[in-house]
Amino acid sequence: MDDYESVLCVKNECFIYKIPPRTSNRGYRAADWKLDQPDWTGRVRVCAKGKDCYIKIEDKNSGELFAKCPVDDYPGIAVEAVLDSSRYFVLKIVNDNGQHAFIGMGFQDRGDSFDFNVAMQDHFKWIKQNEKLEAEAVQPDLTPKLDLSFKEGQTIHINLGNRAPGATSRPKPAGGGLAVIPPPPGGMAPKLAPPPGTGAASPASSRRAFPSNPQAAFPSMDSFGSSSGVHQSQPQKNTTTTTTSEWGDFTVASGNTDSSWEQF
Repeated sequence: MDDYESVLCVKNECFIYKIPPRTSNRGYRAADWKLDQPDWTGRVRVCAKGKDCYIKIEDKNSGELFAKCPVDDYPGIAVEAVLDSSRYFVLKIVNDNGQHAFIGMGFQDRGDSFDFNVAMQDHFKWIKQNEKLEAEAVQPDLTPKLDLSFKEGQTIHINLGNRAPGATSRPKPAGGGLAVIPPPPGGMAPKLAPPPGTGAASPASSRRAFPSNPQAAFPSMDSFGSSSGVHQSQPQKNTTTTTTSEWGDFTVASGNTDSSWEQF
């Protein structure tokens, strides 16, 4: 494979210029050349043999070699781009005697200069990758690698949220909508019985609010009217005080037909 020559890029038209000496260390400028009057027109080929890369400038009709530019690195001193254009380069050509000279080369189409540039970059990128692989083959990496694979019988537990152990998720309603809370039994909320004295109460509500036999429920009810009862043991209150309770005066309660409750 080292004896096989491969062609990386071919452009059938390139322009060669005699360039003036470099006047500063900043670089070359194509505006200093006579761009409308090239000194020679030919074909350029980028070739590689193993890791060696070189540029051949040939006659586009006969294929005769005009100049050869060995490239050791790119970008480098062998191929240098100008400062004011992306279509022109400065090549360092070398003859068989080892003598060298600098010439200018340019392309009419910007796409040709782009292909030329990419072909050079890909070749030297490939060289660096091979050198890295060869270095790793000579000095393999002996650092231990972390083994994250599961061993036989090993399991993993994943905690999804902060759910308590044994808690079950609430079933979702069919159709994906919001759950509707069912109404209480009977269709309506229970009503509270009205307090005594606020109006005429039904017999059923009276029986629920008070027992039918007050004397059985309160054994000392007969002593409320006597002088020895529990009621007289309390200090006598002023009867002229007006009550502010919403229950009113028990002695004038309306709607009760039992005489014993009127006594109370």
